Amino acid sequence: MAVKESSHQVGEIPQVDSKLVERLGQRLLPWMDWLSLEHLNPSIYVGLRLSSLQAGAREAFYLHILKLSYQHSLLGLTFNDDNSDYQDKPSMGQLALYLLALRANCELVEGRKGDRLVSQLKRFLEDEKKAIGHNNKGQPHTSYYQYGLGILALCVHQKRLHDSVVGKLLYAVEHEQHLHQGHLSVDTVAMAGLAFTCLEHSNLNPNRKHQITRAIENIREKILKAQTPEGYFGNVYSTPLALQLLMKSSMPGVELGTACLKARAALLASVQDGAFQNALMISQLLPVLNGKSYVDLISPDCEAPRVMLEPVVETPSSPQEVIRVVLKVPSVSPPYINSISVPAGSSLEDVLKKAQKLRGFMYGTQNTLSGPFLTSVMGKEAGEREFWQLLRAPDTPLLQGIAEYTPKDGETIELRLATW
Repeated sequence: MAVKESSHQVGEIPQVDSKLVERLGQRLLPWMDWLSLEHLNPSIYVGLRLSSLQAGAREAFYLHILKLSYQHSLLGLTFNDDNSDYQDKPSMGQLALYLLALRANCELVEGRKGDRLVSQLKRFLEDEKKAIGHNNKGQPHTSYYQYGLGILALCVHQKRLHDSVVGKLLYAVEHEQHLHQGHLSVDTVAMAGLAFTCLEHSNLNPNRKHQITRAIENIREKILKAQTPEGYFGNVYSTPLALQLLMKSSMPGVELGTACLKARAALLASVQDGAFQNALMISQLLPVLNGKSYVDLISPDCEAPRVMLEPVVETPSSPQEVIRVVLKVPSVSPPYINSISVPAGSSLEDVLKKAQKLRGFMYGTQNTLSGPFLTSVMGKEAGEREFWQLLRAPDTPLLQGIAEYTPKDGETIELRLATW
């Protein structure tokens, strides 16, 4: 059996094996058991609602918990709070995804509570606009990815933003250096493209209409040029968002259709190889496999039939072999290096935990929608415009986070303080 796609756009994704999609969806179910605010991920709910799958009562309960947690946390903010209070509150990106989750349930934010949520997101965006500056020389406090996500979330709820807020993202797309570090950030421009596509469909900023149309065309061209020989747009994890944008394209031509088919084949091969373990990445891919994108949240179809997901029954695991992973941290003094023994199949996070237990090594993380994010190593915190980069020796950056990457026996993993 195959899942039929409803899209008839140029970048349409053809039939996909339903069992493969179901196995992918099943990986989201354990994440829906983490119900504290720091672990709640509205993207999971959005991904399921735009997919061919459903989790029934579990899905409804997850939305209920999302509403309780986000509204309690966000509506506790008063407009006299300064930015220092935001660290214990959902970020701009989390609030934007929460609004997408509400729209995925065919809800429009309205009433006093809804107005306060919208005002909060608008204020986040205004703060980011100020950080970028009137001359566009600055950078947002978060990222242009979250900036585009915020615009998209308000757009699907038909909430208009000032032309100047939209203008900052238009400028960033036109002046490419604002969106990448040595190479194009495909997921960032794809998110901007989705926001602009929503604005184009909704005509919320008519004064910017022609600029928005040009920006969408510009972004499509950038993404197509970023396709790798393997078929990915940028890399495997930026490809789902790129396809969300391209599949809704009305741009004619064989080139786009061929590029999308090549990307689809590469993605499906990666899914079969187990590359998609991260909840955020899975939730961006599932809509693509159902011919949907975030732009469909302008007019969501909440009556579409979806297949019920059944939990995977765990089978007892057999004794695992032990592997050795070398962990290096050259960015501290004295440099750290040690060989760590862990069971085969352990994540990089397991390696870090084992190294910490052995003493002589310590690290800190922050919970994000993409999983735990490395913030400090050996007591050294990443400063402004710095981050702890994960590399496989000698110099290959890891595309997965510490919770998803599974080192192989004999590998050397380096934690390097880098700037962006």
